[in-house]
Amino acid sequence: MNKFMKRTTIGSVMRGICYGFAALLFAASCANDDVAQGEKQKNSNIPTEATVFTGTSQTEVTTRTAILNHTKGSGASVNWSSTDKIWVKDDGGMWQQSGTVTFLSTAEKAKGMFALSGTYTGATHDILYTNKTVSGIQPQVEIKSEQTQSAPNNFDHAGESGDCGIATANKIGNVYKFTLNHKAAYLCFIPRSSNAYVNRSKLIKIEIMSDDNIAGTYNIAANGTLTLASGGSKTITVTTGSGFVIDNSADDMSKNATYAVIAPGTHTFRIRYWLRNTTDNPSGAIDGTVSKIVTLNCTAGSIHDITANLDPHDYDGNNYYMWDAQQQYWYGYEWTKNLAGNTDQPTQNNRSSSNYPKNKDDSRYYHEGSGSPFNATRTSCKDLPNVNQMTWYAKEGDPRWDADELWTTMGHLYKGGMWFKKKSVLQVEHHYDTEKSVDGTDWRTTDKEQSWSVSQTLPSAADADKYFYLPALGCYRSGQLYNVGNTGDYWSSSAQPSSSGNAFSLNFDSNHVYVHINNRTDGFRVDGFK
Repeated sequence: MNKFMKRTTIGSVMRGICYGFAALLFAASCANDDVAQGEKQKNSNIPTEATVFTGTSQTEVTTRTAILNHTKGSGASVNWSSTDKIWVKDDGGMWQQSGTVTFLSTAEKAKGMFALSGTYTGATHDILYTNKTVSGIQPQVEIKSEQTQSAPNNFDHAGESGDCGIATANKIGNVYKFTLNHKAAYLCFIPRSSNAYVNRSKLIKIEIMSDDNIAGTYNIAANGTLTLASGGSKTITVTTGSGFVIDNSADDMSKNATYAVIAPGTHTFRIRYWLRNTTDNPSGAIDGTVSKIVTLNCTAGSIHDITANLDPHDYDGNNYYMWDAQQQYWYGYEWTKNLAGNTDQPTQNNRSSSNYPKNKDDSRYYHEGSGSPFNATRTSCKDLPNVNQMTWYAKEGDPRWDADELWTTMGHLYKGGMWFKKKSVLQVEHHYDTEKSVDGTDWRTTDKEQSWSVSQTLPSAADADKYFYLPALGCYRSGQLYNVGNTGDYWSSSAQPSSSGNAFSLNFDSNHVYVHINNRTDGFRVDGFK
């Protein structure tokens, strides 16, 4: 599980938005400050009758407010962007939008002035920063479900993506001063990997999936609390331009730090790091995910750092067996031996080798015999679920196809597999039995088969630990490898009672899960069930 590293409060360190100064200018006013401000206003071509709010920020950006210079576990700085505006409530209680920010110096975008028309004479005035036009009395912000980041460790999309804040401007003499309090929350993803397959890939997007709404249009209350108004989304996707490299084994924000604006609250996330690899899948380029589950209390005005070691699971090639055989299907001819010609274990679909087991004199050959029931007795299959238990996994295990999770086997990168509820969960739900199948009969003494439809939706992030994953590792038949990435083929411990050459297995593809009778000569997997 990925781990929450640290949150950093923007309000104390991001001076660009978070601490602003506003000056109400009069034709006749206090000497030094008013003369200086009046001269700046004149030089900036701001009408002398306008009210001007001055804020402090950092260097130039080209979009909305940008959060910059963040380091892991520390703060950040914030720019006023060249298109920024603020909203101020006038004497009549109506929200008025300022003009676009004007900078006091073209060389320093740390200070900006916002001019407003209207009347502002109160001791205090409310200030609002948002990416939505305020119409009427209810201000809103849109936290976007689709966000885009142009370069690593660059959060210049913060304002566009849904950054927002409120403040009360207090009149001190002829000056209004305010400190803006940010009311969105922020995530900073910092991935790393020592996995060669990942190192040869690019991070093309990060998909943040929650069990509750984290994006949409939110009402901004007077105290800054955000309440969903419409368009709620439980997913935010941050697209990373043309892709960020992940060739760093230690955290390196300059290579791939990726940011998101989200709604505050305690959320359980499934974070899907989407990778694009063009070299390691036999069929060509492959896009897929490495997923992490994280629970965070995302407080308003804070950046939450999330580090992740992206390491797709590797499944060895040593767990393909004929049914209840003494040795694995390619014992002595393992793909790691790099034997000459096509003599060793095939590692790609539709490749074959003649060195597969062919008769009972070979320890790799299946266990012959029959009975009602006839159960496995050898190490390879004796501890596998029996056929009755397989039916419970298939029907009550809530099978869910995952088309995207990446994994590796035998030197190649693949995706595709099925999520099933764990045995312990099924037992708690009273949906598991060794002696009887889901239909109440004992399949170990009958010749039944059945298929069930599967869901295309991933388990919720909160329930993820109730499930286990079986990859679609395919199978071997007559020495040829089939359907890696497309089907999963797993032996049970039960033979077909009426045949000495068949046994029961659990098989699946993207649409169905089956409890089938198959030939014992098939090289199916004998691992993975929980």
